[in-house]
Amino acid sequence: MPNSPYAPRSRRKANTDPHLAIFRFIPNPRILVLDFPDLHDQGMMLNRVAALIEKAGLPRDHVLTDAELSSAIAAHGDTPETYYYGHDYSAASRQRFFQLADQQKIALTPREQMLRRLLNQEGYLQPGSLGALISIPHAGLDPQIDATARATILHHEMSHGEYFNNPTYASYAQSFFKTAMTDADRAAFIRFLTAQDYDPADTDLMMNETQAYLMHTPDPRSFYAAAVGLTDHALNLLQAGFLLGMPKGWLRDCTSVPSLVTVKN
Repeated sequence: MPNSPYAPRSRRKANTDPHLAIFRFIPNPRILVLDFPDLHDQGMMLNRVAALIEKAGLPRDHVLTDAELSSAIAAHGDTPETYYYGHDYSAASRQRFFQLADQQKIALTPREQMLRRLLNQEGYLQPGSLGALISIPHAGLDPQIDATARATILHHEMSHGEYFNNPTYASYAQSFFKTAMTDADRAAFIRFLTAQDYDPADTDLMMNETQAYLMHTPDPRSFYAAAVGLTDHALNLLQAGFLLGMPKGWLRDCTSVPSLVTVKN
């Protein structure tokens, strides 16, 4: 995975540029990628958005103040650096964040102000606009983020970008979640995602994260069968079934599943 096809050639290996790098994903230019030099910088720009959009137990109707965000991060046993290793947001969610911040007269951080300027420049804050924003950190910033982990984060977040921008893929992932997965499968993934502090009340979030973990998180340090309470064989069957019907395109071309695990009698 260090030579991930999801980033431009200059970004495939561990990035050591000390500045924030911003680039588009060529197969789907509506996906904007922020490549952060460190986890603190990433958190200062995006943690408050994450708290509003998808963290369990936090309000969906207002933006947290700096003090409230610090308390929420500490309550989850995290630091600003570890709150999220990668981020992904639709155009609608970013618009909602800034609209609420304006209504509340929340003082934005310098990094949040920079984000707003960037999104305005790209037209991503216009009503009805499309465009996904994802982020990844440099490798080597944390013991858990080596080149393989960085590539996995990119793969995972890119699948969210496609989900936000490709109605055909989003519809397929939603249908698979609702009809191809059993009640037990869905419950297993919802338990897993809830344990990761995703909001289980947000059904679309559950479907989006399920497709990303099921198919696009190949590093076993981040996702594996037992973490969801499934056997390797059961997980393989789900992955093979998803891939079989997956819509054609760059994401399918870059997705594979492990060889089917046989069940020993």
